[in-house]
Amino acid sequence: MTIAGEITLSSDPGGSMKKWREIFAIHQTELASHLKVSSSTISDYEGGRRKNPGIGVISRLVKTLIDIDKSRGGKVIKQLEKDFKQDESKAFESHEFSSGVKAIEMVRKINGNVICLPHKLKEEQIFGYTIIDSLKVILEVPVHEYMMLYGKTPNRALLFRHVENGRSPLIAVKVGRFSTDMKPNLIILHGDFSKKEVDPIAIKIAESEKIPLVTTNMPMEEIIKKLGSFEE
Repeated sequence: MTIAGEITLSSDPGGSMKKWREIFAIHQTELASHLKVSSSTISDYEGGRRKNPGIGVISRLVKTLIDIDKSRGGKVIKQLEKDFKQDESKAFESHEFSSGVKAIEMVRKINGNVICLPHKLKEEQIFGYTIIDSLKVILEVPVHEYMMLYGKTPNRALLFRHVENGRSPLIAVKVGRFSTDMKPNLIILHGDFSKKEVDPIAIKIAESEKIPLVTTNMPMEEIIKKLGSFEE
């Protein structure tokens, strides 16, 4: 109902259809095969070249996404079914984009400085971001609840604020992966890194986990405003 509702109410239903297909990591040809339509039909819907899909089309689409995911073990559905109630202490805040955003575009928006794996920024799609208070998460959020940091999908950026040198956030991501089997597509460290260096251990973890690592000293209020343009 959540997926169908978002597509139906979206100002760009085709873009929303594409977003959910990509969240489920399903290729157009695979989806078309299950729906018994041509790949061009899927492409036309997603590109806005066909009139808005009706309830019947959306219903079939959502059911097919779920069925394909279940055949793969249901990882995406399990994530979506979690009750993501954010902590009152504001240890973290999750935001979702209306459609996928290239990681490189997100980094440019916040004047980010790429620390490692710049080539992956052109490959990664970001569907949302979570602003995390590093100290509160490490001290107050149990490891088995780290899944909540990933909102609706792990295909997102984790933006850590109140960062000293980056080691603790990267260790938290690595440890959390063992309990959640999830990792972000991008990690952003917020702080004045013009006066300090990112910890070599943090960089090594990011490289071993194949997660692009970026720093930014843009004021947080401005970052939220810039990234908000992706949510419109």
